[in-house]
Amino acid sequence: MKLTNDQIERYKGQINLKKINIQGQIKLKKQNVLIIGAGGVGSPVALFLARAGITSFGIVDYDKVSKSNLHRQVLFDQKDIGKKKVLVTKKKILLIDKNIKIKTYDTKVNRVNLKSIIKDYDYIIDGTDNFTSKLNINDACSFQKKKLFIGSVSQFDAHIFFFDFSKKGPCLRCFMPRAPQHSLSCQDDGILGTVTGIVGTIISNELIKDTVGLYSNLKNETFIINLEKLLFRKVKIKNSANCKNHD
Repeated sequence: MKLTNDQIERYKGQINLKKINIQGQIKLKKQNVLIIGAGGVGSPVALFLARAGITSFGIVDYDKVSKSNLHRQVLFDQKDIGKKKVLVTKKKILLIDKNIKIKTYDTKVNRVNLKSIIKDYDYIIDGTDNFTSKLNINDACSFQKKKLFIGSVSQFDAHIFFFDFSKKGPCLRCFMPRAPQHSLSCQDDGILGTVTGIVGTIISNELIKDTVGLYSNLKNETFIINLEKLLFRKVKIKNSANCKNHD
């Protein structure tokens, strides 16, 4: 696979980075990325990766744009209210580059449909807002040996995870074996819009690094962020003996 003249001109800022160069840019072009949840986390991921040279996307979301989304879901504006998020996301990405290939899935993910949805993608981005979906996505990615990024946000806080299931290691269930019995969505619990933007930006950054062969300091760890006090820390995740994904 080669870069076109348009792509060389478009990405020359990245190509001029010695740690990315032309070969790294070709690697980015080859990747297929699936974004599950085109909201606060998924929006900046789609924007940054489309601008970075990812040319094949899948977008999964069953929701429509509402006015309450606009403060944090940076792909959308007032004209998009009431429209399907997957269709608006596709339209906005194609404004960046009309040659990007995008497949949309207007559905809510579950343990059954995830098997077929994720199978053709190299990286899975989990931007969902409930723990049941996150654990189902984790399990499906573990089974199919995918690379999975997870963004979880609430109020001023966030957790970011990266698991490479092509290699042995922990998963989300090693950190959180089951979904909490009672949990609020980030909308109901409250969320600062900048938190979702920072999470999406970090995920995009680490995916680019991993693709071009740079070491990701996020792998098999959770990156914990508190933006009220501007505190950042990482916690290593270890294999749990009770995790069903390691039976």
